[in-house]
Amino acid sequence: MMQTTWVALILGCWSSLYLLDAFLKSQPWSARRYTTWLDKTGFSVSVCQFRWYSTAMNRTFVRLAQWRPQFLRTWFTCGVFFGLVAMLLSVFLLSLMVFNTLTRNTVESQVLTPVMPGVNLPTSQISYYLLTLLVCGILHEIGHAIAAVREQVRVNGFGLFLLLIYPGAYVDLSSDHLQVISPLRQLRIYCAGVWHNFIIVLIGIAVLFTYPWFIMPFYTTGNGVVITQVSENTAVSGPRGLAVRDPVTSIGGCKVTCIKDWNQCLAASIREPSLGNCLPVSMITELDTSNKHRIDSNSPYIDCCNETSSTHLCFMYHTKKNPDNIYACLPARATTDRPVCKFQSDCYSPNMEMSCVYPSVDNQTKLLRVIHGHKPPLLFLGHPLDLHYSVILSNYIPSSLFIPVNLPYALETFCKYLISLSGALVILNVVPCYALDGQFICQGFIELMLRSTIPDKEVRGAIYSLTVLFGTVLLALNVIMAMWVLFVG
Repeated sequence: MMQTTWVALILGCWSSLYLLDAFLKSQPWSARRYTTWLDKTGFSVSVCQFRWYSTAMNRTFVRLAQWRPQFLRTWFTCGVFFGLVAMLLSVFLLSLMVFNTLTRNTVESQVLTPVMPGVNLPTSQISYYLLTLLVCGILHEIGHAIAAVREQVRVNGFGLFLLLIYPGAYVDLSSDHLQVISPLRQLRIYCAGVWHNFIIVLIGIAVLFTYPWFIMPFYTTGNGVVITQVSENTAVSGPRGLAVRDPVTSIGGCKVTCIKDWNQCLAASIREPSLGNCLPVSMITELDTSNKHRIDSNSPYIDCCNETSSTHLCFMYHTKKNPDNIYACLPARATTDRPVCKFQSDCYSPNMEMSCVYPSVDNQTKLLRVIHGHKPPLLFLGHPLDLHYSVILSNYIPSSLFIPVNLPYALETFCKYLISLSGALVILNVVPCYALDGQFICQGFIELMLRSTIPDKEVRGAIYSLTVLFGTVLLALNVIMAMWVLFVG
């Protein structure tokens, strides 16, 4: 229902924008002014697409292309070699995916997977995805533009677009200039985009592995975990519950120093019986306000407290004189403040009779005491998985209130998206497919490699057409298979 609402909202916005654009262009009182404004700003509207085009970046491209000419020549030549290797590797991977699917071999994951918000992309990740897509697209096109200026090809302009919700960039090059330069110079331009995407992948990997050292002066690790998000209307939300920036150091008597410890402690609480607390028998008798009755006829557990009580909980214990289970309604906070015990022997004291009291709950319900900062401990009563899914944690605890608690998570997530999306753009764009960079890269390689051995231009053209047709069909098959897996499974 939510997905349908979002789709309807997006299509409604685009329809309204398109109709408004058509209305302003058709009215005598607004057509001239509106068209003039569009020409000055570079904006344009079409079906589900909004574009911005400008020549303002042209001088910047010229200045960048004039920086260290010899280095840039070597840089973009390396991109040519990378483009050839990437094209062969991409075609091999996509062919292998089709072969394995047709022969019904096990395919654990698709090389290319369509990303659709609300389907296989969580709504909380949409901003990261769209921002990364825009950054990768801009740097890709800047690579084309700088290489073109360096090879004496005129850049007519640079633009951005929004297609439905997907942002992107494009650069307008002079096709006449492109046709008259050599194949190698063409390849430096055609391969510059995917070459830059590959460099983005390397930078993303480097930042992902080194950023913990850079943020160490501002965060501490190894002393607990910090809460970065609490789901609303859950058992741990509210004024007395967990809050963002709370450092958690213990849960259910289990020490927490990192997220791995947190997960292990929760897993242990699910597997193992509930822990108890050591109390003197005299104190139990004094604090007991029980009113014993069974929860239901099929349950061995006793609810000895008022069902509406928010401070007391039913505990069970036994003494030397009475080895059977005895039930007592005790204040939960005062009881759990006592030392933790697993067996009755853990509470031995030579001076007084002690007993290990356990929460009288079913096997799925646990009473967990969460230590979070200087606040009173949180007593969580429920299934540990409910606690797991109610909060988002980070290993990096800010050393000051002015330091963002989500910065390490945002940086890590952005780097992961840079690596995955930029890498996917490399694999996608180098495929010799119509309308992709691979189409022109393939043409450049054929002209560069086969011009001397196959002088007939028509034969080279036939080889190029068959190669691009094969690449187009190959990519289409992979997309169809990925969509099938996504929606049909």
